[in-house]
Amino acid sequence: MVETPRAALTAGAIAGEAEFFSLGTNDLTQTTWAFSRDDGEGSFLGDYLERGIVEASPFETIDVAGVGRLVRLAVAEGRAARPGLTVGVCGEHGGDPESVEFFAEAGLDYVSCSPYRVPIARLAAGRAAVAPDCVGSDAR
Repeated sequence: MVETPRAALTAGAIAGEAEFFSLGTNDLTQTTWAFSRDDGEGSFLGDYLERGIVEASPFETIDVAGVGRLVRLAVAEGRAARPGLTVGVCGEHGGDPESVEFFAEAGLDYVSCSPYRVPIARLAAGRAAVAPDCVGSDAR
């Protein structure tokens, strides 16, 4: 599991030992943003959304500029160290259509999410797989 910024930043070394990566985006989001989901959603995050400080909850849609950058880095460094490394995501982001599109573009092999989100995740992965800018991606 790649769930902390340090794990993403040292993905090349980890890939020397690991045969696959599962990116735990829920925990990666919490540690990157430096606040817990419970604290954020229960208090200030609603105000941030309402005031336009953030466009979407980083726990619902992947934060491409921050967490997404760590995802891209982990994929690139992991595959540089171990070509053919299987990389996927584990977490609720795997059931968000915008996040699934990002994961396909970033080169992930699969997404997983809670059962009730599987239908939308499959639809989003299918759309991402046929999108012109994701040609050649292996979104499943």
